[in-house]
Amino acid sequence: MKILGDYHTHTTFSHGKGKVLDNALSAKQKGLTEIAIADHGFGHLLYGMKRKDLPALKQEILDAEKQSGIKIFLGVEANFTSLNGDIDITEKDLEYIGVLLVGHHRFVKSSIKDKFKFFIPNMLGIKSKKQIERNTNAICQAMDKHPIDILTHLKHGIAIDLEKIAKKAVETNTYIELNASKMLFTKEELLMMASLGVKFVINTDAHNPQKVGVAENVIKTLEEYGVPLDSVANLNGVPKFKRVKR
Repeated sequence: MKILGDYHTHTTFSHGKGKVLDNALSAKQKGLTEIAIADHGFGHLLYGMKRKDLPALKQEILDAEKQSGIKIFLGVEANFTSLNGDIDITEKDLEYIGVLLVGHHRFVKSSIKDKFKFFIPNMLGIKSKKQIERNTNAICQAMDKHPIDILTHLKHGIAIDLEKIAKKAVETNTYIELNASKMLFTKEELLMMASLGVKFVINTDAHNPQKVGVAENVIKTLEEYGVPLDSVANLNGVPKFKRVKR
């Protein structure tokens, strides 16, 4: 049992340590058939990739595909930017982007209001009922407003109503990531999401090429917890992304 694709890998276009070809060759060595390059979105103040670099990234992906024989998607790990479900991706950006991942990160460009009601409370670890409601509504609105393929590392640095988000993910055909670097879900949460019909994708969040495709810890956890493995789209198969033709 292994994953066939890893859709959350970083490169030197943000703050990864390898180039696109390095990630692709590492994936091929581990028996994967495809990956996505998902560098941090443009609104990240510390690690965001540059919008002007999208053409260069696309060309590097095309070159790496030829050299490696691995299918490579141009993706981005976008950022939530507001309580209204906004993200740091535009319609024009989507002309380049094949796989859209979105996650909660600190140090993101936002309005003053959102800094004080969204980012700062989460940085301080506030878990009040009101804050959980704000966070949850922001993520759910984002799924309604944008063609998000994968929600990355849910619960990382943000308190949420996971059941409500899981239901919205099912409604909008959005995958929930099982992150090999930040596996934060309990057994009960995984079984709850699976029972609601959530579809998962196992990703590594690799910032180093050697980590691409290394997800045995997640598979072992799912087996131990009794989570149905057919709920994981990239175990012995590949996901269906919203704007990708297969």
